[in-house]
Amino acid sequence: MSELTAYTFSGHETFPFRYPWLKKGYDAVRENDAVFGRDDAIATLGVGKNMVRSIRHWCLASGLLEEDRATGEGRGIALRPSKLGDWLLSDETGRDPYQEDPATLWLLHWQIASNRRRATTWYWTFSYFNSPEFTIDHLAGAVHKWTQTLPGKEVAFSSVRRDVEVFVHTYVPTRAARGVMVEDSIGCPLVELGLLEASSDAKTFGFRRGSQDDLPDGILIYATLLYWNSLEGAPASLSVSDLARRPGSPGRLFKIDESSLISRYEQAESLTNGYLTYNETAGLKQLFRDTKRLKLSPLDFLEQAYPAQASVGRTAK
Repeated sequence: MSELTAYTFSGHETFPFRYPWLKKGYDAVRENDAVFGRDDAIATLGVGKNMVRSIRHWCLASGLLEEDRATGEGRGIALRPSKLGDWLLSDETGRDPYQEDPATLWLLHWQIASNRRRATTWYWTFSYFNSPEFTIDHLAGAVHKWTQTLPGKEVAFSSVRRDVEVFVHTYVPTRAARGVMVEDSIGCPLVELGLLEASSDAKTFGFRRGSQDDLPDGILIYATLLYWNSLEGAPASLSVSDLARRPGSPGRLFKIDESSLISRYEQAESLTNGYLTYNETAGLKQLFRDTKRLKLSPLDFLEQAYPAQASVGRTAK
């Protein structure tokens, strides 16, 4: 297992993100890059103090905002919209500003689950945890045991357990207790993916593995290229086995089985206009990319997941 040199088990203030939060955070930063360090952030965002911090965390964890240390003034670090944030959430040219397209849920899941630094429990659980069923305490114990192999200050079990609770309720709806306000029981949008399933008593959980037929090809290609670009040496080819099984791979983070990946990647040449090609020789199943076009951005292929919106955006321009 590769060692994570940066990790976190907090920042969300025990809140999974909610439907309007990412757009709220993005819009607020476009207006004022230091908004999260201002005294009036509560009024600007229309939520409580802890939720302000949570919105900041989730906007960074999803990669829709990024830190801008060069321009930060006063308290905290200034933020700026990322290329992906503008591409997705801009009112002028964004493909899905209000996150109404189901493709966006898969995109946000990938962005968060692949973020080893800011969503460590998400990354570790999808990449390494293989138990078919588990409880919150079981998963928390496994994550905490792993943290003991990491450098730096020891992570308290209580912190890990809170993080695991938020992880679970990112994908499984919270049951509202009697007397709880509706706003406090609203689920995370990623619940709709059904990636994590709960038992009838909501105490035991398990991943939904399979073909993930509702995962758009454009999101899979985007994730494949981001994963590919994260590897050292910029290899010209990758085995489908690695793409299905290695930590941080599309197969792991989307919980998609290898045979389904092969079926998808067999169409890669037509999906990417020849940038990616699938080949099987002597039983070795591989994906190749055109090394003459390495400067192509994964965002170039993400357009395929939003064909209608992309067409509207181009017309509006």
